Amino acid sequence: MSNAVYPGSFDPFTNGHLDITQRGAAIFDELLVAVLLNDSKNAMFSVEERVTMAREATVHLPNVKVLSFDGLLVDFMRKERSRVILRGLRALSDFEYEFQLAQMNKQLAPEMETFFMVTDAKYSYLSSRGVKEVFGFGGAIHEFVPPGVFRRMRERVRPRGM
Repeated sequence: MSNAVYPGSFDPFTNGHLDITQRGAAIFDELLVAVLLNDSKNAMFSVEERVTMAREATVHLPNVKVLSFDGLLVDFMRKERSRVILRGLRALSDFEYEFQLAQMNKQLAPEMETFFMVTDAKYSYLSSRGVKEVFGFGGAIHEFVPPGVFRRMRERVRPRGM
């Protein structure tokens, strides 16, 4: 069985993440969406909430499993018996950062490969940080995130001016 790991902080899980997940699920027998517990980031949602939101958004994809991990991605991948990292690219600026990560992972685990998937053009501007910022100023984000994420954001944060 071929599987791949799509790692990220997913804070929150956006429609861009969902696009990469759906397309990855069409290529690999199993896709593991791996939600990173990263204490250095100031997350809006706990890792458990992010896992729940990603699971809700991908419930229609039977070969997608959502898990969380802490520590090195390569250690998580060895535990899950995966050799493929799937990463989404929005722009050239993403490539430089992602290329450095891929090279570091290759040094740590030469048996693993990173596959880059270019995001659909309609999501090329979309980021979790941007979604949180727009929402914080009262902007409409319902087209940027799955319905469950939108609902949780409305419950969590009252935008300015509302």
